[in-house]
Formats: sequence, C-alpha cells, structure tokens
Amino acid sequence: MEIIVRPDGQDRATLSIGGLTTRCSVGKGGIGIKLREGDGITPIGTWALREVIYRPDRVPRPETRLPVRAMAPNDGWCEAPDDPDYNRLVRLPHRAPCDAMWREDHLYDVVCVIGYNDAPVVPGKGSAIFLHLCRTDYGPTAGCVGVPIEELAQILALCDSHSTITIKGS
Repeated sequence: MEIIVRPDGQDRATLSIGGLTTRCSVGKGGIGIKLREGDGITPIGTWALREVIYRPDRVPRPETRLPVRAMAPNDGWCEAPDDPDYNRLVRLPHRAPCDAMWREDHLYDVVCVIGYNDAPVVPGKGSAIFLHLCRTDYGPTAGCVGVPIEELAQILALCDSHSTITIKGS
C-alpha cells in the first residue's frame, strides 16, 4: 500500500492511502529537496516504511503488518552528522546530540520510521524523518509528516513491509 503526501500550503499537506484522505502537517520548511540536517524540510521522494515504535504507557500496540516494538524511556534518535550512530535509534544518554523519543508531549506516542537517508546513511543529509502524531493545531514539524492519532491508526492498519510513502512537491 502506498501513502501519498501532497502539499497544501507552506507547512500543511494532505495524506492519502486507500480510501482515506486526511490533512497532515509537514516540515516548517515545507516539502522539498532536503539539503541538510535541521533545515525543516520534509523530503520529496518515495521511501520505505521501516518500523513502528509506540509508547506502551500511553497507547496500545498499533495494529499493522509492519515491524512493531515498544519504546523505552531511554530511546533516542541520533542527530549528530559526525557520529557513527547518525540517523539511528540509540540509548540515552548518548555521546552525541539526540532527539529523545520518550517525550512529554504526545507527538511520538506512535512513530512510523520513514526510510529516509538510511541505506546508506549520508552524514548531514537529514535524520529522524517519521510519520508521527500531529499537534492539535496541525502546526509544522521539524521535517516529519504528522497526522491525528485516529488517522495514524487507520493508516498503519493498511501497511505492511512493502508499503511506501511518496512525498510529492508542488
């Protein structure tokens, strides 16, 4: 099953899969060619969906045919281009700057890892591109795709190890 994301404004878009179409948020830099770490751009292209990571103290295990694992309080995602663990799940504390997965807000309660810049990893090309929960106001992400929890559950239920996400430019 293919997820399609199309721009609908600077930091907004629509996501479609099967018969479902929903509003979603994208990076504060919009959708485009991702040039570097921290640019806020949601990358154009077609990417595999790698795995689902969920926070078991807040949400039940998502129903999906993608690989699923429970998040741990010390999970992080390495964002340091000069570190050998760049763009990989790590345990915190870590020697380099990382994005904590176990957050106070709910954005990462369910995360689907998008296979951007991971085969192979190119230092500085961008990290931690996820399909995750959006803010209630659909505010911009740091480069990820965000949707409401109800829609994310429906999306993941349609996905398997052959599923992809295609992010289209304007």
